[in-house]
Amino acid sequence: MMLKPFVVNIKNLNHYFGQQSLKTQILFDINLKIKYGEVVIMTGPSGSGKTTLLSLIGGLRSSQEGSLKVLNQELHGASNDQLVQIRRHIGYIFQAHNLLEFLTARQNVQVALEIHKEISPQDARFKSEAILQDVKLHNRVNYYPHDLSGGQKQRVAIARALVSHPKLVLADEPTAALDSKTGREIVELMQRLAKQQECAILMVTHDNRILDIADRIIHMEDGRLFTGEMTSL
Repeated sequence: MMLKPFVVNIKNLNHYFGQQSLKTQILFDINLKIKYGEVVIMTGPSGSGKTTLLSLIGGLRSSQEGSLKVLNQELHGASNDQLVQIRRHIGYIFQAHNLLEFLTARQNVQVALEIHKEISPQDARFKSEAILQDVKLHNRVNYYPHDLSGGQKQRVAIARALVSHPKLVLADEPTAALDSKTGREIVELMQRLAKQQECAILMVTHDNRILDIADRIIHMEDGRLFTGEMTSL
């Protein structure tokens, strides 16, 4: 039986900001593997390099040194077109939900399907409404963001990230603006939907109250990554 490749496979990754005399190393010899269906939480102080690593894995910036494979595609040296292709298979959830205020909840979710040309507008609408039902917003489908609570907006953001059934979801402080009860509901929802879709999650958080949902916890300190053992799977 052929084993599935890792969703993320990073070897000896280094990253720098600035040029020449102003060049500063931000990430040092990062090694990380993430399996399909695995929930990995990354902790660490502000400025330690967590968001930089997340943006490299997400193809939002180009990697400079080392090997960075996402969905078995090498991103080091990848063209912009190749990065765009990879981004189509990744869902992004941020602290600021980044919803478009002039679109309804359903339209905000449907935007994520527009890059998938094989999905008809009718299908896209159906899928968007179905996943909003999954996140318990079936009665808010036609509401605009200004009529939604913080937790509801984040649910829309989760629906948008997962509607295209990505193989990887990157979440940067998704509970930071939420109270503890709502934050807990949000991460449990992410965990449940990801397990259903066999999607990996890499989540950056400072919220110690949600660490128990992780299969594994890793820690970033001064640009260096300390990996933890799996707690389940």
